[in-house]
Amino acid sequence: MPYVRDVVTEILEREGLTVTAVGSAEEALEVLQRERPNVLLSDLSMSGKGGYWLIGQVRALPAERGGTTPAAALAAYTGPEHRASVLRAGFQYHVAKPVGIRELIGVVAILALKE
Repeated sequence: MPYVRDVVTEILEREGLTVTAVGSAEEALEVLQRERPNVLLSDLSMSGKGGYWLIGQVRALPAERGGTTPAAALAAYTGPEHRASVLRAGFQYHVAKPVGIRELIGVVAILALKE
């Protein structure tokens, strides 16, 4: 979802954060290992393999390669069963879309403190 990615990127950059936005889970995994970001923010419905695949791959990595990177999932599904699924998969937060600016910034800030 390029539109969502662009909006989220703009919001975070306005707050002074450095953002590396990518278009697929495969590319995100590659960038995470290369750049070692403080936080991973993933849309579950990315094209290709998606956010669940991505977090599974990330959590399988050793810590020194990014396996413990704090992560939040952006998701359109908001029910308790969806939240539980996101947390079981390895994300620390489930963020419902559409997300408010303050909530988004707050989640990223909390995750950055865990790093």
